[in-house]
Parts: sequence; structure tokens; C-alpha cells
Amino acid sequence: MNNMGLGNVETSSTSLMTDFLQKCGGYAVVDGGFATELERHGADLDDPLWSAKCLISSPHLVRRVHLDYLDAGANIVITASYQATIQGFVAKGLSEEEAESLLRRSVEIACEAREIYYDKCTKGCWDYIESGNISRRPVLVAGSIGSYGAYLADGSEYSGKYGDAVSLETLKDFHRRRLQILAKSGADLIAFETIPNKLEAKAYAELLEEEEINIPAWFSFNSKDGINVVSGDSILECASIADSCKQVVAVGINCTPPRFIHGLVLSIRKATSKPVVIYPNSGETYNAELKQWMKSSGVVDEDFVSYVGKWREAGASLFGGCCRTTPNTIRAIGRVLSKNP
Repeated sequence: MNNMGLGNVETSSTSLMTDFLQKCGGYAVVDGGFATELERHGADLDDPLWSAKCLISSPHLVRRVHLDYLDAGANIVITASYQATIQGFVAKGLSEEEAESLLRRSVEIACEAREIYYDKCTKGCWDYIESGNISRRPVLVAGSIGSYGAYLADGSEYSGKYGDAVSLETLKDFHRRRLQILAKSGADLIAFETIPNKLEAKAYAELLEEEEINIPAWFSFNSKDGINVVSGDSILECASIADSCKQVVAVGINCTPPRFIHGLVLSIRKATSKPVVIYPNSGETYNAELKQWMKSSGVVDEDFVSYVGKWREAGASLFGGCCRTTPNTIRAIGRVLSKNP
């Protein structure tokens, strides 16, 4: 995938996702909440680096969480680099070289988990056997890029309000090196996650073009009203930016309450024919001052999963979970989808 000629980026990128979805049976399962699972395994994430702290302190836990999701049936595992920025690591006293190495490591750990998982399947039983040929469940590794707001660690990825001082060029300069590194790290695609405004979507689209990134990407926005992205920008305009970028192979929504997803999928479908990826949070609300999730209208796994058929009918084809969802949520999503192919 990484060796293809840049003239073929659009064709190869598009076919990667089309072929992948076909191999998965028409839909794919994305993994679930990462930081909350790390905490369940004993990690302390009270840190501006959040889950990225574990790349330094406990990479074995990162691998463990990836494996839990693979065991639960995930077809896509997302790296622990959401809040891993060169600027954030340098602020913690690491050198730029060490910071870049940790970004690469986030992808290596996810790839190692995939190998361990495949190895385990080989020794045990296969996922499925086709016409006498042993076949492996397709698994892609997505290199996560969180928004500028995630780096600020002040919850502004949930508001999208960056202030007038932050321009398109500020955002491009901020993300450029991390994107270059993750694109060459062995990841199958780049997941731009929790995009809170149109400006950042535009910055990503321009960077993908300028840097001639030759692996595909998805753009995933977040919303708190089911109509616009969190900044108040129109979801239609945001999805259109993603649609017009040739490297983008899926467009969607993450870290948004489940009750808003159906309407957002319908809106996105008006702006693009690219596959729609959705991985909502559990429906709880994040309090940026307290740095914790408030149990407001959280939904239990069964409720969350009961929406999946509806989201599929609306036109989504990649399904997972975000904050506060677990391997049990992902297992349940896979069950629902396999019953309604």
C-alpha cells in the first residue's frame, strides 16, 4: 500500500476501503473507548497527555486493550496517538526525536497486537473457513490524529472554539509533522478524529494534498446537537470538505451521544457517497473542568446497540464506540450486524 505511485492515490485509496468492506461482508466493526479501558486495566491518565502517556509508561497495557478489541471482533483498531503530539511530548521534557519515536511506536504496538491476534487464531480456531481455504478476518490499523483542541487538554475539542489567533496555517503547522510520521509508520490509514470545526477539516484536507500522503484517511466530526459540528459549523459543509479530498475514504461522527447519530448520518449522506463511519460515545457528558465524564444520560450496552440497525439503514457502514464504550459494546455491535447482513 505504501509503495503505490501518487498518481494512483485516489483509485488505490478508494479501492482499499471498498475492498475492505467487501471482505468484511459489507460493514466493518471499529474498536471502542480506549482511555477508559486503559484505566480499567490500572493506568492513571490524569495527565495532559491522557491516553498517550501510556506509550511512555505502560505500552503493554496499550497492546492489551488493542487485543481485547480484536478478541471482541474489531476490524479496525485505532492507535493510542489521539493525544500524542510532538508539542505535548516536548512539553513533558522529551526530545523531538523521542516524541517522533513514540508516535511510530503507537502504530507498532497496534500492528504487534494484530500479529499476536492472528497468531492466536492460527493456533486455535480460524474466524471462518471458506471453500476449504483458511481465511483471516481483515484487520486494519488506523493512526489516530486528535484535533488541536485535544492537545490543549482543556476540552476545546468539545467546543471547537480556538479563538481568532488560531488560523488555517497555525493548524497546518501544528499537525504537519505528526501526519508525516504516522503516514510512514506502517498504519493502513489515518483517522482524523473528533474534528470540531470546518477550519480544522480544511487544514487536514490541504495537508493531505500538500504532503502527498499516500495512505487513505477518514474524517470524523463531533456534534452536540445532531445538526452541526460542536463549533456550530454545518455538518453538510464539513462533510463536503471531506468529500472533495481524494485521500479521504470515509466520513463520519465520533464522540457524540448515540441519540444524535441517526440524523447526522442522513445529513452526511447528502454531502458524500463515501462510506460513513460512526463511533459514538456512551451518551455521557464530558466535564472539561473536572476532567471527568458525568453520568448524565449514559446508555447501557444493550440500548446503545439497539440503535445499530437504524444507523445501518440510514447509510452507515463502519460501526464502533468512543469514550466509555467497552469490548462488550463492540462484541454486541458485531452480533447485531452479523444477524442483519
